[in-house]
Order: sequence, then C-alpha cells, then structure tokens
Amino acid sequence: MTIESMKKDEIHRDVLAERRGGVGLITLNRPKALNALSLQMVRELTGILQAWRDDPAVLAVAIRGTNKAGRPGTPDSLFGNFCAGGDIRFFHQAALAGDAALDNFFTEEYTLNHLIQTYPKPYIAFMDGVVMGGGMGLSQGATLRIVTERTKMAMPETNIGLFPDVGGGYFLSRCPGHIGEYLALTGETIGADEAIAYGLADVKLPASELPALWEALGAHSFASSAEVTQWLAAQCPAGERPACDTARIDSYFSLLRVKHIVDALEASTDRWALKTAVCLRKRSPLMLHVTLEQIRRARSMTLADDLCMERVMVQHCFHLRPGAASETVEGIRALAVDKDYTPKWSPARIEDVKAAMSAAFFESPWSAEEHPLRGL
Repeated sequence: MTIESMKKDEIHRDVLAERRGGVGLITLNRPKALNALSLQMVRELTGILQAWRDDPAVLAVAIRGTNKAGRPGTPDSLFGNFCAGGDIRFFHQAALAGDAALDNFFTEEYTLNHLIQTYPKPYIAFMDGVVMGGGMGLSQGATLRIVTERTKMAMPETNIGLFPDVGGGYFLSRCPGHIGEYLALTGETIGADEAIAYGLADVKLPASELPALWEALGAHSFASSAEVTQWLAAQCPAGERPACDTARIDSYFSLLRVKHIVDALEASTDRWALKTAVCLRKRSPLMLHVTLEQIRRARSMTLADDLCMERVMVQHCFHLRPGAASETVEGIRALAVDKDYTPKWSPARIEDVKAAMSAAFFESPWSAEEHPLRGL
C-alpha cells in the first residue's frame, strides 16, 4: 500500500509509516508547521523505529517530509520541507502553564535522537527543504544524508534564547575546524554544498530525483541490510567532498570567549566579519556564552554524554528562570508569538554576561541515578 492509496483519515496523521518489501518508509506529514515536531510525533517516531529495529523483516528505514502542496495522487508534491524543528509555540505555552509535558518532550526527543544515531539498520534521511533544529536531530544520525538544491540547513536556536540541542553539541563540534562554533553561535543557514563540506550531509541530488529514488527503495527486492547499503551507494555516488577552507572562520571562532570573538569581528574591515558581528549582537548574549561552552565541552564527549549534558542545559533554559522570565520563553515570544522581533534579553549585552551565569546551565539538578537519560 502506498501513501497515495491510504484512507483519508490516515493522510491527515502527522506521521505516516508504511512497509514496502523490506524497507520501512516514514513521512512527516505536518506541512503547515513545516513538519515541526510535537510530543505525539516524537512518540510515534520512537515506537515505529523501535518496532522496525526489532523486526528482522525490515532491512532499512527511510524518512522524508511533506510540503504544503502535498496531496494524495501526486507523489512528487509529497517531497518538501524535511522538518523545521520542535514545536516552539508548544514550548512557550507549556512553559508558561508549568506543563510537565515540556520536560517529557525533551527527554523523549533526545532519546529518539540517540535511537537514530545508534540505529543498527540503514537509515536514509531525505533532507529536502528546511532542515533545522529537531530536523537535524532526526537526520544527522542517518547512514545516508541526502540534500538537494532546496536544502536550507541550520541550528538557529540562539535566535530564540536556546542552544543547538538534539545532539547539536556532538555533531557540530565534529565539523572541520571551528565551523561548529560558527554555526552554533550565529545560527547561519547553509545549503547543500556547505552541508557536505562541513560533514553534515553525504550526497546532493536534484530534488526532482527524490520521488523516483523513494519509489525504487520500496519496489526493490533486497536480501539484506548490507545489500540496501550497496544499492544506495550505486544509486547515490558521493563523489568528492567540496573543499572546506576554515581559515577565516577559525581566525575568529577559535578565540577563547564570546566577547573576544565579537571584538575581533567588529575590529575587522572585512564585510563578512562585520555582518557576522551584527548577527551575534542580535542573539541572546547569555545563550551565546552557554552555547560556546557546550560545543567545546562536547568535542571530547560521547553522543550519550552530550545528550545527557544537553538535557541538563534545556532543563535550566525553562526552570532556572521559570515562566516568562526564561530567556527561551522570551525569545520564542518575540520570534513566533507576538512577532515583534525585539526580544528583551537578560543580560542585554554580551559584555554583561558573567561566567557564573553560563556555568549554572551545566550544573545538573539530578544525581546520575536520577537523570532522565540515565538509560542511554
């Protein structure tokens, strides 16, 4: 059974899952929200992936997103924005209401990220369109990460008073040079070529070719997971990775502190540097400091340790200063709720952030035995 032949009530589900031969196919189906993840979607994805992990008849898994034009009977239109991240409006509402579902969301999302990163079968991510935040968490652990000319990739969390979570510390810190610090602090959006050069994607294909590849995955008869991997390598030759000259970014983002980075950028005569400084001045000063520390700690961490650290950090994002006082709640208010785009950051300036303020985000409120991700 194909998605195009599904019953009408199934088409309106936010996560669609089907088996074709030995391949499990997942479609994120919340296009009006750019496939942003709800808690229910996280739970459905976890259940699907766990069931297919344990089913010997499933040899591989592929995941894609829909776009606004997606409709039954037109398989081409089903490809579009992969996933814009977590549902930040839900974060805002839940934080103000003191809803425990907010804490559950991050615990379960990070558990899902770990499941994907350690998945024992080929997992193919069709990273078309917007791939940001939680969308990176769904794709960075993939065996094959496919991007297109429409890919817009970013970890833009400092823009809403958050940090690049979902394992962002782990995968960003492993980019060449100090690209990780640059992407994490600025939230810069990159395209397919940069994503491949930075080690955040594997193959670039024309968006027009994705439907045929998706259909072929479901139609081909595979004898094993290894055969799926071999077939994909033949269909999607990686070619040479684009050159990645990190010298300019490294000269600024290797500096010790956020203030050093911004001072050096502002002292430059280079237009790119000055533009980057302006960008950083708009981000949450507090979360810039927290994020820089996160990336540098994560560089020597395992994935599980990084996710455990991030779970501590996100707890503090919403509970260190609860409710409307939260830097994250204020950032989401300004960007996505009131849309006045003038967040009242606290502290307001990079120069006013004290070391103890950012250090508090790394102090666990739980013992090792009590940590929500102790099972990773």
